[in-house]
Amino acid sequence: MSTRRIQEMITHNAIYIVLVVLIIGIAIYDPSFIGINALRDVLNQSATRTIIALGVAFILITGGTDLSAGRMVGLTAVISASMLQIQDYPRRFFPGLADLPVIVPVLLAIAVGFLFGMINGLIVAKLRVPPFIATLGTMVIIYGVNSLYFDMDPNHSQPIGGLRPDFTKWWGSGSIGSGQYSIPYIVIIAIIVAIIVWVIFNKTRLGKNMYAIGGNEQAAKVSGINVSRNLIWIYSIAGALYGLAGVMEAARTGGATNNYGNMYELDAIAACVVGGVSTTGGIGTVPGVLTGVLIFTVINYGLTFIGVSPNWQLIIKGMIIIAAVAFDMRKYANKK
Repeated sequence: MSTRRIQEMITHNAIYIVLVVLIIGIAIYDPSFIGINALRDVLNQSATRTIIALGVAFILITGGTDLSAGRMVGLTAVISASMLQIQDYPRRFFPGLADLPVIVPVLLAIAVGFLFGMINGLIVAKLRVPPFIATLGTMVIIYGVNSLYFDMDPNHSQPIGGLRPDFTKWWGSGSIGSGQYSIPYIVIIAIIVAIIVWVIFNKTRLGKNMYAIGGNEQAAKVSGINVSRNLIWIYSIAGALYGLAGVMEAARTGGATNNYGNMYELDAIAACVVGGVSTTGGIGTVPGVLTGVLIFTVINYGLTFIGVSPNWQLIIKGMIIIAAVAFDMRKYANKK
């Protein structure tokens, strides 16, 4: 095999090589890291992040960005948690509310995420506001809306707890099977969502249009693609994914506050970029996003597992993000 061929293979598979090297390095220090329990913990922590990152990937591939993702997660976590508390909890958000079927607040939260995603899409597509500014504005608005809702009488900004077991089990802490070989439900949900997103990316007209818009928006318009309509749908789907992630985060942690989701969008963007989603648009895959999420989860969980200081973890994460973007820009420059 020629040197050029080897270089190309390393370039195209760099993200997977980094993940393997990270796992091997931590496992050498502590072999128990490659055990079943550690693997399940990593997947469990990756589930919600995966869904947020997949939503962000929709936006990044179009050449945009979404700073409101984390605040949407927080709002939808609060909405779902506020309606799914046990009857005898002393500080119920809605004291007189009867037990609703779990699916009702879940669908409502997803619908709220869809609605705010649609608003993002309308601002970007119709008002022609740059995505960075548009989603920065809605990020602040959503946090304000969430804080007003969270401060409603009789809650008055108290952390929401006492969530119903049928909610926390199926959408958060429950699992199929028992013992070390059990599979968390939220991991299964994340896998299903990833498969659906892969189908959208690769097998639908919306997915093809998304890549075309990110590659060259003007060329997409000339080819007959309704850019505005596609952008609105893309931002709306991303919002729905944030809504689902908010539901899962509330169920996983057993509660919610208006500060949930803070800075989640930056982790999601970083995972996407490290996973090969181009900052210039038009490039990105579901397997790459999943690998990017796993890399950051391995960094967070693995380095904590072996006792590395959280401060060093931040430095390592920052270096990986900068290296990934620099590598991406170099690939883009070479193509041009």
